[in-house]
Amino acid sequence: MDSEQWPSEWLRGVLGVCVLRILLDGPSYGYAITRRLEEAGLGTVKGGTLYPLLTRLEEAGYVVVEWRPGEGGPGRKFFALTGQGRIQAQEQAARWVDFTITTRGLVDDALAVRGSER
Repeated sequence: MDSEQWPSEWLRGVLGVCVLRILLDGPSYGYAITRRLEEAGLGTVKGGTLYPLLTRLEEAGYVVVEWRPGEGGPGRKFFALTGQGRIQAQEQAARWVDFTITTRGLVDDALAVRGSER
């Protein structure tokens, strides 16, 4: 399936854990985060989706924001995980793995049933 066809509700469900995972690699800014998500196969994530998520992460205490001067251009807003954010990223990643194992089992069962009906 082409990433452009991922249902939006699936992307909304996984976006938080993916952004936290990206920030585990170090501070980053919005455009770079969207590029990483795209390179990972999630398609294009618009700023209107990403920035409210980053704001929620900041309000929850998982992310801190720092303005840095741009190199020959405007400054950029960098996002970095706090200690609590690192813990949250690792916990969410582990829970996501458990969730995908559970749903994979259910979906695989449905595909097996479908295949046997042919």
